[in-house]
Amino acid sequence: MFVRTLQSLEADGKVKILGGGKARAARYVTAADGMGFSLSDNIIGAGMEFPLWYKHHWEANYVVSGGGTVTEVATGKTWDFAPGMLYTVGPNDRHVIRASSELRIVSIFCPALAGDETHDPDGAYPATGPVPQTKRTMFVKTVEGMREDGLEKVVAGGSARTLRMLLKADETGFTLSDVSLAASNRNVLWYKHHWETNHILSGKGTVTDLSSGEVWPLEDGTAYNVGPEDRHSMHAETELHLLSVFCPALAGDEQHDEAGTIPASGPTPPGPLRS
Repeated sequence: MFVRTLQSLEADGKVKILGGGKARAARYVTAADGMGFSLSDNIIGAGMEFPLWYKHHWEANYVVSGGGTVTEVATGKTWDFAPGMLYTVGPNDRHVIRASSELRIVSIFCPALAGDETHDPDGAYPATGPVPQTKRTMFVKTVEGMREDGLEKVVAGGSARTLRMLLKADETGFTLSDVSLAASNRNVLWYKHHWETNHILSGKGTVTDLSSGEVWPLEDGTAYNVGPEDRHSMHAETELHLLSVFCPALAGDEQHDEAGTIPASGPTPPGPLRS
């Protein structure tokens, strides 16, 4: 188990300032972590525009705040950004993002990025591993739309509500969920068959490593990461809103057993190298 904060990333040189100071990329999870995906928390300044084409990756982008648009180049179709929107792009999807106000977007890549890549003239990153194989093209989901469709689930023994926005059937290589825990809720979890990142967007709480007893505070900008060896407990002091990323991906109908475990859903990534 390991925990990262924006402050710890800044100290480790993992926060990149881009666009002449108008954009920021904080690299919370990279290929070196061995979790099967990478995760960045990004700020894009108002007025910025990026043509992008991830020829060698799948990328999911969750809009936390701000406004703007994303346009699929092949069709000209445009979607407006709003909090809770998820747009997902792959090797077939040239697209352009435009920020009308400052945007905060959490981005997950598969295969994982090393964290020091730069875009080429096409807006692509260099290849970093095998690309999940699918014929899918760019697609968009929203928290509001999924709730209206009755797709929100109660999980973790009733302690959490989750919208599993990306599933195994989406063939991106990971699952992304929008998760809410009510104030005072506690749970005990042990992901014996998966690696998971929980990226806190709002609220306050704690997470405890039940093997060592070590406790970390949770707040906006904290991400805690757990794998097969990490039996842990989570306590929501206030309502907590977070993004959860699982690898291997979930089918979507899994429930936690009495140990707080989700059934195996594929080969488990190796996780970080241990000394």
